[in-house]
Order: sequence, then C-alpha cells, then structure tokens
Amino acid sequence: QVQLVESGGGLVQPGGSLRLSCAASGRIFSTNVMDWYRQAPGKQRELVAAVRRGGGTNYADSVKGRFTISRDNAKNTVYLQMNSLKPEDTAVYYCHVQGLDSTLRPLEAWGQGTQLTVSS
Repeated sequence: QVQLVESGGGLVQPGGSLRLSCAASGRIFSTNVMDWYRQAPGKQRELVAAVRRGGGTNYADSVKGRFTISRDNAKNTVYLQMNSLKPEDTAVYYCHVQGLDSTLRPLEAWGQGTQLTVSS
C-alpha cells in the first residue's frame, strides 16, 4: 500500500508564491511519474505538471513560466513551486504517482488534495 501526504496549500494574494510538497511512502519500488493535478469548482480535474524519474517535465499551457515541478528521488517527494499566482489558479491540488510497488507490480496513487485559494 502506498500513501501520499501533501502539504503547502493555503490562501495567497494574487502575484504571490507558494510551494506544494507531496511525499510518497509505503511499499514502493520506484516512482516513475509524479505529477500534480488540480480541480476547480464545477470543472474537470486537469493535469498541471508532471516530472519523470529522469527529470523530464511537462506543464499545462496555463502555468508555463510560472510553475516549476521538481522531485527528490531519494525521498520519493515531488514539489510544485508556484509563482505569479492568479485567482484562476484557485483549486484543490492533487498529487499523483505512478510506478512500481515492492512486488514490481504497477502502482498508482492519489493524494488527499490540498486547497489553494488565490484572492485579495
């Protein structure tokens, strides 16, 4: 079983910055892709950013140049640095991991979600 623990959400003013963290623990052999999704009220969940084990990244067009995703493979932790935040970034942010568990079977796990509110 794999657990994801997120932290770092909160209330921030437009133009501000915040960093989200997500630590994976449990029966993990490897974490291949670690990513962040978000879901705003009344909208579908969308991919924000993803980082592969080798360091390759991709971003939603709406956050390019403002958000940076990174990971610490030794800690099975993924981060999302968010700068120049806008009210439209307000959403619940979910950490998501794909990889292999300790029995070398595919694993996929979601965090519980952390609320980000961008408002003055």
